[in-house]
Amino acid sequence: MQSAKSNSIEESISSPESGFSQECRFVQWTDEQLVDRYLHEQRPEHFEALMRRYERELFTFLRRFLGSVQHAEDVFQGTFLSVHLRISQFEPGKRFRPWLYAIASNKAIDFMRRNKRHQATSLDGVSKQNEADEALAGRIPSREATPEEIALRSETNSRVRLAVSQLNEQTQQLIQLAFYQGLKYADIAEILDIPVGTVKSRVFTAMRKLNEIWLRMQENEVS
Repeated sequence: MQSAKSNSIEESISSPESGFSQECRFVQWTDEQLVDRYLHEQRPEHFEALMRRYERELFTFLRRFLGSVQHAEDVFQGTFLSVHLRISQFEPGKRFRPWLYAIASNKAIDFMRRNKRHQATSLDGVSKQNEADEALAGRIPSREATPEEIALRSETNSRVRLAVSQLNEQTQQLIQLAFYQGLKYADIAEILDIPVGTVKSRVFTAMRKLNEIWLRMQENEVS
């Protein structure tokens, strides 16, 4: 019985056409209500509604984190398969979204470690993350920011992604959650299972490291 149920969920994850008509039925339900219904009734449409609710948002997060559409697709599939297998461990009173992001970001880090040749500077979907790159670049002070350099936004965005890719996986995870995904510190704290004060401290440290990399890149270009 468990095997048949798992196959049903796995098929829904890999089939974008399935369950779409069910979505409007659950639009008024919270994530946590859908999880509770799925746990008690074991109806695949409840899980499918959760998956489709976060499909675009989570895929965008993974694409930016991993720098590749194909890699994001692989980790996205693995994330929801893990959610399905571990959903009985979801604690009542907790929020589903941070729990989902914790699984997804940990999956992404594991994937990056297994694929050392991965480069976060992939051009897949670059135009969609330019705005976030520019926002992050605006927080990095430039020693010699000329009008010409400011005008070259595309080049700057690529350099930001290159700088971020030189951080370790945990710091990249923090940058992605805080600046690209725009999550609140409280949400990040819940995802990483650390105090909010620790999140603030780590963000400050991450930006300092990113600034050091940025300045070193500028010095290398001058020399």
